[in-house]
Amino acid sequence: MDLRQLPHLAKEQKKSTKKFFQKLVKQKTKDLDSTVHQLHKETFEEIDCLKCANCCKTTSPIFTDRDINRISAHFKVRPANFVEKYLHLDEDEDYVLNEAPCTFLGTDNYCSIYEVAPRACREYPHTNRKQIYKILNLTIKNMAICPAVFEIVQKLKEIKN
Repeated sequence: MDLRQLPHLAKEQKKSTKKFFQKLVKQKTKDLDSTVHQLHKETFEEIDCLKCANCCKTTSPIFTDRDINRISAHFKVRPANFVEKYLHLDEDEDYVLNEAPCTFLGTDNYCSIYEVAPRACREYPHTNRKQIYKILNLTIKNMAICPAVFEIVQKLKEIKN
């Protein structure tokens, strides 16, 4: 998939995907988690994050206090110094990176702080979380960033429509 086209494709699908997700939530599909988790597994057998890294190149994770403390300890700096150098508060009052692509992303698409990365990075793209119905709006947003999420949603539509 051409990553330059992904935001456009996701935007084209946004309205229908939102409607589809609303229908799923109303049905309270008991097997939604297991279905999405299986699609997640299958999709990530085909897609290699290291060849893409679009999430790291275009967006910032949210950094929790725990993340900041863990990463600061890794760098052996005070949390306040880490925040001052790398982060700012966004409009939702969440700590996010000052710039994209991620400062910690190497030219080989490897994360230089992978072992201590923010929880949001470690869990991205969140398609293997329990109670996926609670984050369907986030899933719609992630369709524009992650080709795997886009594929998972397309496959889910084929199965559940």
